[in-house]
Amino acid sequence: MDYRDYIESNINIMLGKPVIKGTRISVALVLQRLSEGATIPDLLNAYPTLTPAAINAVLAYASDVINNESIIAVT
Repeated sequence: MDYRDYIESNINIMLGKPVIKGTRISVALVLQRLSEGATIPDLLNAYPTLTPAAINAVLAYASDVINNESIIAVT
């Protein structure tokens, strides 16, 4: 799966925060709800436009961002 099929960042939508394409559901919202213990069925019930594939894309996006971040040591 390529998360870019599901995630977009557009300055005209949510000030450029990454969202599920075609929605105003942000990647951050999905990650926050999952971290609070929401299940995939919980999210699908709360956000009818969300799909299981889009949730997986959010996780893939988050993984990619973390894997590609740079850490600069400050001494």
